[in-house]
Amino acid sequence: MTLVFVETEDPATPATGGVQLTSAEAVTFARTRAAALDGGASGEAGAAAGADGSGSGDSGSSPLEVAVIGELTEAARDRLAHLGVARIHHIDSPDLHAYSAAAWAQALVDIAPAQGTILASGTPRGMEIMAHVAARLGARMAANVVAADDQGLLRQVLGGAAFERLRLSGAVRVLTIAGHACDPEDTTPSDPEVLTHSPAATEADLRTRVVRTEVEEADDTSGLTQAKVVVGAGRGVGSADGFGEVLELVDHLGGALGVSRVVTSLGWRPHAEQVGQTGSRIAPDVYIACGISGAIQHWAGVQGAKTIIAINTDEEATMVQRADYAIIGDLHEVVAAVNEEITRRRG
Repeated sequence: MTLVFVETEDPATPATGGVQLTSAEAVTFARTRAAALDGGASGEAGAAAGADGSGSGDSGSSPLEVAVIGELTEAARDRLAHLGVARIHHIDSPDLHAYSAAAWAQALVDIAPAQGTILASGTPRGMEIMAHVAARLGARMAANVVAADDQGLLRQVLGGAAFERLRLSGAVRVLTIAGHACDPEDTTPSDPEVLTHSPAATEADLRTRVVRTEVEEADDTSGLTQAKVVVGAGRGVGSADGFGEVLELVDHLGGALGVSRVVTSLGWRPHAEQVGQTGSRIAPDVYIACGISGAIQHWAGVQGAKTIIAINTDEEATMVQRADYAIIGDLHEVVAAVNEEITRRRG
């Protein structure tokens, strides 16, 4: 049996039908790789390096269970039904209303299968909770998995520059699925059974928990994981005041702004907008990299994009070499010309 921890959206702003995009991906991964997760991914531990992420299998539709902690909205329940979920474990307790990795992990351990797989999307929260779950179960864990078949699991290592093939032994295996390892796929809607759990958390588990949440500023252009178009900006913008043309392009395209690590390190933009190994991993239809060299840490966050366009003065830059299309020139001049043309065509 496979149990998926699902992260839900804020009920006030259900951008993806009440379920976060990466969680919808994880549910799809679990459903379409059910046979591999139930059997093929087990066995003696071992690893072998690979050059790419090919070889993910597809399998039949064994019953799939998910766990939701906190409010379960009708939108979330409907979305999970369309994703093929057979059973929803709704964990709702006053002790768990505020996020606490240890307490939430214990709630999942309480309903964990005696044999099978527990997984979550590879978000910061998913990673933290699954690490706690694995430690409490004494189970083996694989992070950033991108494929599962009868040969075992394949996971990203070195920021996505290489892949590792491995098998996990033990009755229970714990995984996190790399963001955008697969696209969410709807299936024939199910009528999932909902089981409600109200566990009490211990004081020890609640020692570390969220005590305050601050609302993002209105001009924050994050939301990167949901955006169909992302315009990236790197050191090439020149300064904190150099984002004018880039932000205008973001507005024209109805997209989101993503920045490189150096931009946030210099204090030019907030960390919430950072894309890369230590920021958001994105998979938009189009990623436009403006003045970004393409360091491996940044590439790890954008390689899921369907089309990459690079704008850079250096034709030897890694991002230019890896992009589907490249424009060699000063980003301010190029982006300004693009904005002008969009405005002209729209009248």
